[in-house]
Amino acid sequence: MLEEFEKTGTEALNALKKVTNPDQLEDFRIKYLSRKGRVTQMLSQVGKLPAGERRQGGQLANKIKTEVTTAFEQLKSRLAKTAAKAEPLIDVTLPGEPVRVGKSHIITQTFSELLEIFGRMGFNIAYGPEVEDEWHNFIALNIPPEHPARDPIDNFYIDDSTLLRSQTSTIQIRVMEKTRPPIRVVAPGRVYRPDTVDATHMFMFHQLEALVVDEDVTMVDLKTTIDQFIHAFYGPDMKWRFRPSFFPFTEPSCEVDLLWVDKKGNEEWMEVAGCGMVDPNVFDAVGIDSEKYTGWAWGFGIERLAMLKYGINDIRLFYENDLRFLEQF
Repeated sequence: MLEEFEKTGTEALNALKKVTNPDQLEDFRIKYLSRKGRVTQMLSQVGKLPAGERRQGGQLANKIKTEVTTAFEQLKSRLAKTAAKAEPLIDVTLPGEPVRVGKSHIITQTFSELLEIFGRMGFNIAYGPEVEDEWHNFIALNIPPEHPARDPIDNFYIDDSTLLRSQTSTIQIRVMEKTRPPIRVVAPGRVYRPDTVDATHMFMFHQLEALVVDEDVTMVDLKTTIDQFIHAFYGPDMKWRFRPSFFPFTEPSCEVDLLWVDKKGNEEWMEVAGCGMVDPNVFDAVGIDSEKYTGWAWGFGIERLAMLKYGINDIRLFYENDLRFLEQF
């Protein structure tokens, strides 16, 4: 009987050497290592041995099963690794999945279109910091200490002399400090004011500033440029108007209104910009000869321009991150 055990073990190990694929390995397992397999059955035959051979027979049967099982597991692992290397990294038989392409936010899209329009008009682009000092945000813009626009209630002050800029006009000052006329720039950016949030107001919004400084610049140049811009952005049928106003940094000053239709279908004028001829005091603050040079400036609200262009009735929609809204643009 012990010789039969040895013979079965040798036969199993030799058979295992001939196994080359998972199917053959499974056949081997069933034949030798399953519950009724030949190697497994040796253990049940130990009890049939003469009493003097049972201990030796049991040890031999366990030794043979351990050797065969170990060799089986090692071969199983090698075959699995070989199969994994042979499999293609991409299964070309699977159905394809569409790639979701991202796109720019509607405000970014609007900025891009505006800058492209002004690029065609010959404007350069200028940028400036969002955290400003009082010199650039107020003093150089001819806004005196007692002016209500400097009230802490109307600004986000960081300390007594530093604040989040309330207008992109600060970039005008920085440009004029470093550049001599002629100047022709647009300046995009975020501005901050503690306004009560409603359908047309936010505490943070975007502006596009424009500044032209040269000899013999007039109000006619300002009006012509605004007219060309509005019709390039909205089309030839958009109606707009100048409305007299006051700003410390321009004189004369105007506001620009565009005609729009509200939710009830009523036509209303919406303010989208402040503009005017640069006040001589501003030129004096930055060292530009106000006797020789004149200029005009404006600041357009980007959200309001986009609202009118795309028929959006609530500025808050831009910032609620609702994909149902954003994916429309």
